Amino acid sequence: MLVCVKKMVCFVLLNIKISIMIRKYLRLIVAGILFLGSIFLFVEGMVSLGIWSLLVSGLFVLFHFKNIMNLIAFYFVRKNKFEKAANILGRVKHPERMIKGQEAYYYYLSGLIESQKQNNSKADKAFKKALKTGLRVKTDQAVAKLNLSGIALAQRNKTLARHYLTEAKKLDKQKHLSAQVREIEAMMKRI
Repeated sequence: MLVCVKKMVCFVLLNIKISIMIRKYLRLIVAGILFLGSIFLFVEGMVSLGIWSLLVSGLFVLFHFKNIMNLIAFYFVRKNKFEKAANILGRVKHPERMIKGQEAYYYYLSGLIESQKQNNSKADKAFKKALKTGLRVKTDQAVAKLNLSGIALAQRNKTLARHYLTEAKKLDKQKHLSAQVREIEAMMKRI
């Protein structure tokens, strides 16, 4: 009886993992079908429909790798409209179902928004999760670590703040964040 229950639980968990994986890559499956359809349309001589089908399949591939909610939230963050960005990110129900890179940027944006709201504990968790999940761009990693340094400094943890600051300096090769780094260093001297 117990073995049967264990097998049934394993079967259900396996089906859930497979359905999540299929849902995660559904856009690519649809894009592949549209791409094959566009090839068929080209062969049949319907070039204009083939071009449209090819463009639509390209949109499906684009939106697989670039989550539309993240793109809209990035736009609002750049315009300093953090409330609108928070509303957009609030619409995402299951960020863990995104592909790894987009999930990292979801948490990165969440961290930026929470740090603007002065909610340091949520921002700290979001930035750490973004770094753990894997931000791709070194400058974004540096911004996340610089924010973590500021949060640690606000919590009066000078050694952790110094650690994150040195990591941020290493990642910021083009010196885009030099003014913010100097500001954090000045705050460290005051504490």
